Amino acid sequence: MADMPDQSQLENAMLQSALGPASAETEGTRVTQHNLKDQIELDRYLASKQAAQKGGLGIILKKLSPPGAT
Repeated sequence: MADMPDQSQLENAMLQSALGPASAETEGTRVTQHNLKDQIELDRYLASKQAAQKGGLGIILKKLSPPGAT
């Protein structure tokens, strides 16, 4: 499997895609980019996948005791 791009590379690619044309045609060759909504969903998926790999539960349990209690 190919190396996954890091977050900054992904953001730069999404920005370039958003700034460029949705499709282009020259000399009989037609190029169409992925939908921006699909790219945003991919970014969210990769961010959640990366967060899941960090470990931990994402929940902190603490014992609360009212002031003055011993």
